[in-house]
Amino acid sequence: MSLASKKVGWIGTGVMGKSMCKHLLTNNCTTFVYNRTPEKAKELVELGATLCNSPAEVAANSDIVFTIVGFPKDVEETILGENGIVAHAKEGTIIVDMTTSTPSLAKRIADVAASKKMAALDAPVSGGDLGAREGTLAIMVGGDTATYAEVLPYFEAMGKNIKRMGDAGAGQHCKMANQILIAGTMIGTVESLLYAAKTGMDLDEVIDVIGSGAAGSWSINNLGRRIAKKDFDPGFFIKHFVKDMGIALEEAAAMNLSLPGLALANQFYVAAKAQGLEDLGTQGLYKVFEAMNNV
Repeated sequence: MSLASKKVGWIGTGVMGKSMCKHLLTNNCTTFVYNRTPEKAKELVELGATLCNSPAEVAANSDIVFTIVGFPKDVEETILGENGIVAHAKEGTIIVDMTTSTPSLAKRIADVAASKKMAALDAPVSGGDLGAREGTLAIMVGGDTATYAEVLPYFEAMGKNIKRMGDAGAGQHCKMANQILIAGTMIGTVESLLYAAKTGMDLDEVIDVIGSGAAGSWSINNLGRRIAKKDFDPGFFIKHFVKDMGIALEEAAAMNLSLPGLALANQFYVAAKAQGLEDLGTQGLYKVFEAMNNV
């Protein structure tokens, strides 16, 4: 199927969304975009996207609408609000929320969409700004198989590891598992590099060695490199990671599941927010550990 066969809406053109939308534009999609800060959509408009004034305007012009916004409340307002997608889209529209949000909201969106003769998928992603730019994201999808099959070619323009995990909400549950793993891995990453820095070793040389062995991970090989360069710009914001860990902890509590490692990591990231670091990338956790150790 040609990606140009349907009109595409895109809401949310931040660190991740802009690059993801760009892949659709380069595949000749007729694209309608909206962002609360229009300036952030400028590059997409220059590539041929039509800038809209509201989610409602995007919805009215689109066959498939993708959203990647900040927090669950933003998802709810954008999709289910009075000036949102469902209220202004035509029957048959497919709504694809790629924000990391709550499984319960994903299920509610799917139910509301179905009642309006629309369809919805929850499809959060992993891979950060680098994966978004290079089109190598992991995409975890919840929703019915027919809708997934229809949207798959669009996912394939944005990612490399794409899988339907189950019905509505399953994509979000898989993303929680992803974030739980990253939370613990990031503590190991920053502590490892802090130790290496304290001994006077070159951090890039350390990463060259340990990143290719049993300790290798995406975090050490990508975010570790940024730490070595003192680059704390966001590929994924600390404030959004705190939001994700909060969702995971709430879901775990609802299942009577104890996750003390996640709770500990969450406290370190909450400390980062308290220190005014919330708009740094997740590798900014290194600064918290530096401060604790007076390094």
